[in-house]
Amino acid sequence: MPAVTADTLTLPRVRESGPTAVDRSVVSLTTGPRGYEGEGFPVVRAFAGVSSAALDPFIHMDQMGEVEYEPGEPRGTSWHPHRGFETVTYMIDGLFAHQDSTGGGGLIADGATQWMTAGAGILHIETPPAELVESGGTFHGIQLWVNLPAKDKFLPPRYQNLEGAQAALLSSADGGALIRVVAGEVDGHAGPGATHTPITFAHATIAPGAQLTVPWRPDFNALVYVLSGNGTVGAERRPITGGQLAVLGKGDRITVAADAHGQDSHRPAMEVLLLGGQPIREPVVAYGPFVMNTRQQLIEAMDDYQAGRLGVIPDDALMPHVPR
Repeated sequence: MPAVTADTLTLPRVRESGPTAVDRSVVSLTTGPRGYEGEGFPVVRAFAGVSSAALDPFIHMDQMGEVEYEPGEPRGTSWHPHRGFETVTYMIDGLFAHQDSTGGGGLIADGATQWMTAGAGILHIETPPAELVESGGTFHGIQLWVNLPAKDKFLPPRYQNLEGAQAALLSSADGGALIRVVAGEVDGHAGPGATHTPITFAHATIAPGAQLTVPWRPDFNALVYVLSGNGTVGAERRPITGGQLAVLGKGDRITVAADAHGQDSHRPAMEVLLLGGQPIREPVVAYGPFVMNTRQQLIEAMDDYQAGRLGVIPDDALMPHVPR
């Protein structure tokens, strides 16, 4: 897994919790169905079957891949609009190219993250670069949608390129887990992502037999998604495996442990995402690439897109590569 790695013995360690800390228990455990996105790349719909109230302020998340493409197989998306939220594309393995109508763009690889605030409206494309399409190879990443409160729905669009090396790196108290903080903070260590909605987004690698316990803001919700591997989650040590999402209840810390045996044959450790944020608690009306507060705002978003008011595809536009 090319996402940023480090020797956990040399990193700052998450502090041990005090005697009054309360482990969050599992409220629900769901398995994401598999489907296809864009021009046909495979995804796991991580949030399927979970109530919007439990997810708030998150809207949608896909685990893209993990897939080993043959030459000519890689697929992405064509140009499309967004309004009213932020898209977060975290690339664990492989390459993805991004371009948008405001001039933002770049190549996402090896633990890098593209953070795009759609705000009032933007057009963008995400697609495998020509070299990956021609050669094939591993493709594995995450796309997360973070809602914006009503007061920020019409902010000017913004683009952030967060290289993997910028993530804050921490170790668990026992040294058995590596934590990469992309946005928000864990135990006072902040990631590089600047967010309008207060959230935490972190990726942890937990060695077989190790346990990760991290403090968690009591006013945040808490989600644990397993990218791969097997282990337990929550105060009751509920079994959890790849492709499953745990929604946790109230408390001020999260505990995830990796099974000592039986991890995925192609992965030496358990890989999990830790997600949480301050619920917005506003009406959400979503349709396709638009996440608004009212049906009328959706109609206006579609009208604005059709009229070209969400942006213009640039003259040097990136386009999906078609192998010869």
